[in-house]
Amino acid sequence: MKGKLGDKVRLQHILDSINEIEGYLSNVTVEQFLANSEKHFATIKQIKIVGEASNALTEELKSLNPEIPWRSIESFRNSSIHEYFGLNLQLVWGIAKNDLPDLKVKIQNLLKSL
Repeated sequence: MKGKLGDKVRLQHILDSINEIEGYLSNVTVEQFLANSEKHFATIKQIKIVGEASNALTEELKSLNPEIPWRSIESFRNSSIHEYFGLNLQLVWGIAKNDLPDLKVKIQNLLKSL
């Protein structure tokens, strides 16, 4: 049920998952990531949590914050659940290293404003 835990809690889940990913990938090269199944499965799991938490946010919060790509976040979550062995790990790496840092800042700012 959307909003059951509240948007603030769900946003914190997103932030916690991004922080976990940062820890997994600290001082890790793309080659190391690709060669380490624990790293990529853990990263994928946390990205799924980001998507699940995003999906559980209220539509009001999402519509008030269109600068965050909610649909893309949720779409990747859906793809990762159904294509868990067919995921492009380069894409996962790119999301983790390029997209999540920006998302983290936006989520931190959004949490501060609530």
